[in-house]
Amino acid sequence: MKVIGCILLGYLIGTINPAYIMGRLKGFDVREKGSGNAGASNALILFGKLMGIACAVFDIAKPCIAILISKSITGDYTYAYAITGVACILGHMYPFYMRFRGGKGLACLGGFVLMFDIRVFGVLLLLEAVVALTTDYICFVPMSASVIFPVVYGVMRSDVVGMLIIIIASVCILSKHIENIRRIKNGTEMHLSFLWKKDEELARIQGRR
Repeated sequence: MKVIGCILLGYLIGTINPAYIMGRLKGFDVREKGSGNAGASNALILFGKLMGIACAVFDIAKPCIAILISKSITGDYTYAYAITGVACILGHMYPFYMRFRGGKGLACLGGFVLMFDIRVFGVLLLLEAVVALTTDYICFVPMSASVIFPVVYGVMRSDVVGMLIIIIASVCILSKHIENIRRIKNGTEMHLSFLWKKDEELARIQGRR
């Protein structure tokens, strides 16, 4: 019952998608515009920096809230953190009411790491900032973080089962970014420099398509 409760709680909270909801309120589906992603990065492209940041904060908060609730309900259940956090990420990525086509999990993964250890979150944030600035592609951030974090968790907690649970989310995040790798190869993937070179990047992408 604890496992089922953690899964349901995490998944349902994870399905709340602010970027998608915002798009629907404006009369369109965010998955059909911009980068085609139902997440904070596309909200930034479509609605501007303020709304993009707001969506990111909301998505980061989802696993934090879900994990806090699950721990308060299940008490000292060993795998409450891992199961609830992974379920929340999967809820964000595969929401039932969006025909299982949600976001790519970066912000939710950030909240998941934050609830594990704020020091690990800080170090990983700095590392991923270097990755993003060096490559000029934001997609390498969730891909590398999803590989690094399960290993860090497994080593710090000496918890193989928990690590394997987290790897489920890692595999899903990596699979979601296959299309990004394809776009990098054909030159249509948005650069991180879009944040300060919006018009130039849009012109480059449109010229490639």
